[in-house]
Amino acid sequence: MADKNLTCKDCGAEFIFTEGEQAFYAEKGFENDPVRCNDCRKARKAQRNNR
Repeated sequence: MADKNLTCKDCGAEFIFTEGEQAFYAEKGFENDPVRCNDCRKARKAQRNNR
């Protein structure tokens, strides 16, 4: 595995999906790469928790 450059679907910023994160995703059984950057993921999680 190598680091991947991905584009956030919310803000359009590029972010790096590191080898360590890829290994974590594989360990958890996740098949898809993340579609949001860390900032957008945190904002979305905070928004869900406020409901």
